[in-house]
This record gives sequence, structure tokens and C-alpha cells, in this order.
Amino acid sequence: MKYKQLGNSDIKTSLICLGTMTFGEQNTETDAHQQMDMATDYGINFFDTAELYSIPPKAETYGLTEQYIGSWFKKRARRDDIVLASKVAGPGAGWVDHIRGGPRLNREHMTRALEASLRRLQTEYIDLYQIHWPERTTNFFGKLGYQHADDETVTGIEETLSVLNDFVRAGKVRQLGISNETPWGVMQYLKLADKYDWPRIVSIQNPYNLLNRSFEVGLSEIAIREKTGLLAYSPLGFGVLSGKYLKQKQPANARLTLFPDYSRYSNENGIAATAAYAELARENAISPAQLALAFVNQQSFTTANIIGATTLDQLKENIESIDIQLSDDILRQVELIHSRYTIPCP
Repeated sequence: MKYKQLGNSDIKTSLICLGTMTFGEQNTETDAHQQMDMATDYGINFFDTAELYSIPPKAETYGLTEQYIGSWFKKRARRDDIVLASKVAGPGAGWVDHIRGGPRLNREHMTRALEASLRRLQTEYIDLYQIHWPERTTNFFGKLGYQHADDETVTGIEETLSVLNDFVRAGKVRQLGISNETPWGVMQYLKLADKYDWPRIVSIQNPYNLLNRSFEVGLSEIAIREKTGLLAYSPLGFGVLSGKYLKQKQPANARLTLFPDYSRYSNENGIAATAAYAELARENAISPAQLALAFVNQQSFTTANIIGATTLDQLKENIESIDIQLSDDILRQVELIHSRYTIPCP
């Protein structure tokens, strides 16, 4: 395994991070414990979760993922071996109303969220606590264009960061991160931290993969210069970049077979680009999934690549992408495909 510094903190995280959002929906508690066992056997010391999980979000499975991680901590007594990341949910126009009647990023909601997460995780602290998405209206979750909303009333970033600062001072959170953020949002967090001598964010968890390289446009420079590295989620584009859905296949128990509404990476250009990347992988005797993951691993702005799996075989293949170094020739061919299909699936 390879390790990287988490921002300007004294924490080192494995370059491969175990994503856990399938725990409690596609994976049982036993499955989850087996995945965490395998991950740590490979040297992974970084788990990412959220109060929202399992996915798809619903009241019946809310918090189950954190609960399964907590029971693993209790059973294995390995809490101090793991860099644990979780997230507090923001508003969601109805689709997260089962969370506190509609979550907000203010003191009341965030305090309740953190305390509940700590109980489920059976821990006294979270290493990296993240804002899951902004409260304001902006272009995240599959949007490129920004449409301004003049009349919305939202919790300001200053209030949100003030609450996070208090969590750090209380010893319940070690480091802070954000997710699904824009360049403007990132710089607001950094500016306010400097203004008030509050903790600086150390990471940005956004989507990044061969079908969506929008992070490179405005955020990659910030990630490097401000030491707020990328925690890349959806590195396989909901599994699409594994190639398993090509030629209209619907593998049993696969995410898009079970939940076809998650179609962000399945438009016409996305499918064409996936086919091209899969062919490139085959020509170089590596799997399409490992090509896609190795590409994310090699980016200078990547702090960690958040992989997920529903089977141990998938997990093994994904983790072992750490051993693949894409040659300059392969990377040139990736850029040729990218030039034909530039951000086909934001």
C-alpha cells in the first residue's frame, strides 16, 4: 500500500480508501466486516462513511453503514488503527427529509448529527468530519453549469465552519473536509479559517473518474497549492468503467441493475467513452476497472481514491490497482480518448 499526507495534518492515509455506502443495502453486516478485514489486510487504514448511508438513502437504512463500522470496531478493537471519515448531510429538497425532518448545516442539526454518528460508530472521535454537500444552491451532483438563486435563505459557510471549529476544540473531530464543493466554496472555507484562526479544511471529496474530470478545471490547482487534496469518489462511475454494463448487460445484483435511476454515467457519450477505455485496457492486459482506478491513483492532486465493492473479488481487484503504474504511452492514449469525449458524464 501507498500512503499520503492528509492536507497539512499529521495524519497519513492509505492512497486506497475503503468506501462503505453499500453496507446495509447491498452488503450485510457480515459482508461489511469481511470487507473491512480484507482492506486492513492489504494495508488500508482509511474508511469513508456518512450519516446518510446506506445508498440509496431511505429512512429504513439511514445510519446502518456507520452502525456496521461501529460493530467492527468493537469486535476487532482496531479503532486507533483506522483513519475514520464521516459526513454530515445538508438539505435535499425532500429526498433526505427522513434525516432530522430535513437536515441543515447549522449548529443544532450538526451537533445532533455528530453525536448520533459517534454513537453508531462506537467511537469518541472522528478523524475527518466532512460537509457532505453545500446548503446553498450550486452545481454539484451531476451539474456543470451554475444557475444563481438570489432569493434563497441558507446557513452561511461562516456559521457552519464555526460549528466545525467547536467540534475540533472539543476533541470530537480531528480534521475537517468538504464534499461536492465548488472552487468558490473551497476558497470561502479557507478564507474564513485564516480570518478567524479556525482549522483549515484538509480535503475535498468530489467525483473524479475517466468520465468526469471536471475536478481538473478549477479545483486541482487549489487542491495542490492549498494542501486540500482530492478524496475521489465514484472512481469507477457507479461501476460503469468496469465495463460490466457494456452491450446493454445487466449483471445480477449490480448497482445499476438494482437501481437504474443512478444513470449519470450511462448516457450515449459515456457508454462510447467507456467502450474506448475498456478496449485500451484490454490492449494493455489490464482490466478496465484497474485502468480507471490506476488513472485516479496517479494524479498529483489525489490524496485518496475511495473504492467500493459488493463482493470480495471486486474489492481485491480494486485494491490491487495500487500496484499498476500506467505508462506514458497509455496516458497519452487516455488523453486521446478524453479529447473525443470530454467530461461526457458530469
